[in-house]
Amino acid sequence: MSTLTAVNANNETNIDFLPLQGTDYVEFYVGNAKQAAHYYKTAFGFQSLAYAGPETGVKDRASYAVRQDKLTFVFTTPLRANNEIADHVYKHGDGVKMLALRVDDATSSWEETTKRGAKSYMEPTRSKDEFGEVVMSGIHTYGETIHLFIERKNYTGAFMPGYKAWNTIYNPPATGLMYVDHCVGNVGWNQMDKWVSFYEDVMGFRNILSFDDKDISTEYSALMSKVMSNGNGFVKFPINEPAEGKKKSQVEEYLEFYDGEGCQHVALATADIVTTVTDLRNRGVEFLKVPTTYYDELEERVGKIDEDIEPLKELGILVDRDNEGYLLQIFTKPVEDRPTLFFEIIQRKGAKSFGKGNFKALFEAIEREQELRGNL
Repeated sequence: MSTLTAVNANNETNIDFLPLQGTDYVEFYVGNAKQAAHYYKTAFGFQSLAYAGPETGVKDRASYAVRQDKLTFVFTTPLRANNEIADHVYKHGDGVKMLALRVDDATSSWEETTKRGAKSYMEPTRSKDEFGEVVMSGIHTYGETIHLFIERKNYTGAFMPGYKAWNTIYNPPATGLMYVDHCVGNVGWNQMDKWVSFYEDVMGFRNILSFDDKDISTEYSALMSKVMSNGNGFVKFPINEPAEGKKKSQVEEYLEFYDGEGCQHVALATADIVTTVTDLRNRGVEFLKVPTTYYDELEERVGKIDEDIEPLKELGILVDRDNEGYLLQIFTKPVEDRPTLFFEIIQRKGAKSFGKGNFKALFEAIEREQELRGNL
C-alpha cells in the first residue's frame, strides 16, 4: 500500500497510514430505490449509471447508481422484509448508510483501521467480472453508518461487479454539481469527543476546526461541532452534538426522527452556485431562506466579492470569509418526509472554512422550519 508523508511544525515526519483518494460513492438505504434514483436525476441532474438486482444475480435488494461529474450516489431498497436493509429503512427512514472512500489498497486500509480499534463491517472481499476486480472492506462508525474502503484500480466497468450498466433514454442535463465537499454526522449528547478520537486514532484524521455552543447558537438552541479531515484534505467529516438551549436544537430533532446517530447532510461542490441553485430551484428543490436583511451589510461583513448581491439575495445564498478567501453556501430543506437528511450546495473561492459567520442566520432559518413542524 502506498503511504503519504507529511512534515509537522516540529519538523517530524508523519506517515499517513490511511491515504484516501476521496469519496467513492454515498449509498442510501431507501424505501423505493427506483423512485429515489428518478428523483435525484430529475431534481439534481444525476445520470443513470448502473443497476444491481435479481436480473444481475442479487436476490435480496435492488440498487440504482447515478452519477454527476465525480459524484456517485447509490440507492438501495430491500426486496423482502426482515433483513438489515428493511430494518434500517423501518427504523431510520431513507438515509445514508455507506460513506464509501476510495483507496489504493482496501486490504491494508481494513488492517490499519481494525488494528487501531475499528469494529469490522466487512473483511477485504474481492469481486470480479469481465471488466476486472474491485476489492472492498469496511468498518463501523457512529450510529449504523459504515465507511467502506473501495479499491477499483483494476476495474473498467460502469460501477462494480454485481452491477450492469443502466442505460436510460431519460437523462436530464447536469446541474453543475461536482464532488462531495464534506459529510456531516450528528451524534448524541456528549458523544462528539468520542467520535473525534475515533477519527484521530483509528483513521489518522485531525481536528482542523472546532465550534462550541457560543459559535453555533440562537436565542433558542445550540450545538457544538468539530471538523475532522484526513491528511490530504480530500475527505472531511464534521461531527455535531447537541448543546443546552431553551428549546430543541436541530441535532436533537434529527436524533429523534432518525432514531439514532447518522449522517445529517452531504455538502456538494459547484463552480457556479448561482447557476446551480437556480437550476435546482427550477426543478423543484426547496431551499432554506434567510431574511433579506442578511444582505443589507453583506459587503461590510465579508468584503468585496465577485458575485452580484441581488441574485444571491433572490436565491438565499449565504457568504462567509476566512483568511484564505470566501465561500458561498445554501442548504436544502430536508429531502425526506422525516426532518433528517438534507444537502448543502457550496462554492469555495479560496475559503477552507465552513461558514461560521452564517451559523446564526442559518440556524434561525432551520428553527423557523422546526416551528412549522411543531418540533422546536
